[in-house]
Amino acid sequence: MSRAAGEARDPDQTLSGLLADIAACRICRDAPIGGPANALPHEPRPVCVASSSAPILIAGQAPGTRVHQSGRPFTDPSGDRLRDWLGVDEQQFYDPAKFAIVPMGFCFPGLDAKGGDLPPRRECAPAWRARVMEHMPQLKLVLVIGQYAHAWHLGKLKRKSLTDTVRDWKSILASTETSCPVMPLPHPSWRNSGWIRKNPWFEAELLPELKQIVKREISP
Repeated sequence: MSRAAGEARDPDQTLSGLLADIAACRICRDAPIGGPANALPHEPRPVCVASSSAPILIAGQAPGTRVHQSGRPFTDPSGDRLRDWLGVDEQQFYDPAKFAIVPMGFCFPGLDAKGGDLPPRRECAPAWRARVMEHMPQLKLVLVIGQYAHAWHLGKLKRKSLTDTVRDWKSILASTETSCPVMPLPHPSWRNSGWIRKNPWFEAELLPELKQIVKREISP
């Protein structure tokens, strides 16, 4: 049997092969955009939880230091806050039958001069993202977290600022519902606590709706 024939019969096998290729990826270290001077300064550790059965995709930014160490997405305070936003516990969150978790960059990009995370590596999304998305046609909701995920998944629906994009979540959901609904979110980092305080509509209006949608989609 040819590989193509096997893949046509077993999409999980195809996805498993793709995830193995992603785990072995070293583009950002060995062939970085901009040349060797821009190479990732540490050993890559791609973190990607794609799924052929999960109804919800969490499209984040890139792993932070704790995720780089654990190899598991959102094993940090940001993950605690995100799970609270979704109204789920850790067991539900890490169940690949419920959630796929595919960041824009699979590897920890390093820290900037102020100690914050650098943007997702530019090599990652062009090399992998479209291929991963093709293997998840079952998705019923995509949660896009942060400006880089907004830009890739929303395209022209992305507004001038992150605040404007998230504030217009109802319109964006309605505009994408014929294909796969997309809901924009800010990053759940505790650095964004001030943003949440300045935008009370986020907790008062968006989060209750988000919890309802998530509960509906992951219920048996």
